[in-house]
Amino acid sequence: MNYELTTWRKLRLCEERINLIVFTSFLLLLTSVLHAQDNDFVGNPLEPKPEIHGTIRGKYEYQPEMDAGRFQVRNARFSISGHVHPIVGYKAEIDLSDEGAIRMLDAFISIQATNSLNFTIGQMRVPFTIDAHRSPHLQHFANRSFIAKQVGNLRDVGAIISYKANPLFPLQLEAGVFNGSGLTQQKVWHQSMSYSGKAQLMFIKGMNLTLSAQSIEPESVRMNLLDVGLNYRFMNFHFEAEYIHKHYKDRAFDDVQAFNSFVNYDVKLKKHFDKISFLVRYDRMTDNNDGYADTVTNTLNITDHQRQRITGGITLSIDKPFIADIRINYENYFYKKSGVPKESEQDKFVIELMTRF
Repeated sequence: MNYELTTWRKLRLCEERINLIVFTSFLLLLTSVLHAQDNDFVGNPLEPKPEIHGTIRGKYEYQPEMDAGRFQVRNARFSISGHVHPIVGYKAEIDLSDEGAIRMLDAFISIQATNSLNFTIGQMRVPFTIDAHRSPHLQHFANRSFIAKQVGNLRDVGAIISYKANPLFPLQLEAGVFNGSGLTQQKVWHQSMSYSGKAQLMFIKGMNLTLSAQSIEPESVRMNLLDVGLNYRFMNFHFEAEYIHKHYKDRAFDDVQAFNSFVNYDVKLKKHFDKISFLVRYDRMTDNNDGYADTVTNTLNITDHQRQRITGGITLSIDKPFIADIRINYENYFYKKSGVPKESEQDKFVIELMTRF
């Protein structure tokens, strides 16, 4: 008991030190902003008119095993962003139809202290993984990978400090601290925060190596995640692979592993469409729990059963004057005998129309 108490005190002391470092970094950043000279940063010129963007995705899905289909408005996102000062920016984004539900996604203010240093506070995507960070208009497939949907997908309220090195040393670093309770529980006081860090290295033209770490505690069990991903653009090819390992404190649940990989090949077209893309994806995940315990047994049960999936697809794209895609996919799922597929996580045909303006 004394050993457990001592360990707990050490962990609390460590967390207090991390919070102190984050707070001190924030104060130092504000100081650098106040004392920055005009030639110390590249601020965006003050634009009184904000930029407005939108993404709309409508799709039809058919599941052969159920002999059933459905139409969905997967996204109807609208965002407004701009600057109130050369170094002070903002963004707010809302999804009016996330599968029929309204969700506030982003609401943050950013300070561009120098050419390389940026501070952001508010509600935003947590810096973690490659695929989960893609906006809907940048996705390669109609439906997201298991990493982007089940294992590595997280938005939260907090603060991020990011650093981007000069072009001679292509490195980008992000570190953030967050409430850990999601987007709707913002009045709750927290003794334990969530942390996330991400590094992107782009030393070879067309290649991006991403390393991420995350520590979150959505309820009573802390989960630590490590992610490594690599994508490479060569001629008309796009290759990508990513792996996540998730560990639960005190082994409250078996470690989770998730993997995603795909190849995309573009062919330029001269009429009607700008290009056609041929895609193949393989992704898999082991049994997963989202960090919340069963209300009756108070244990962590399986929320997503182990599965594998092969996806093949064709995308027809228009780039100008606005981005528009027609995505046609077929997804083939593989479960172990004891696996219980969710209704939406089974073999299916998908056709999706997406536009970005």
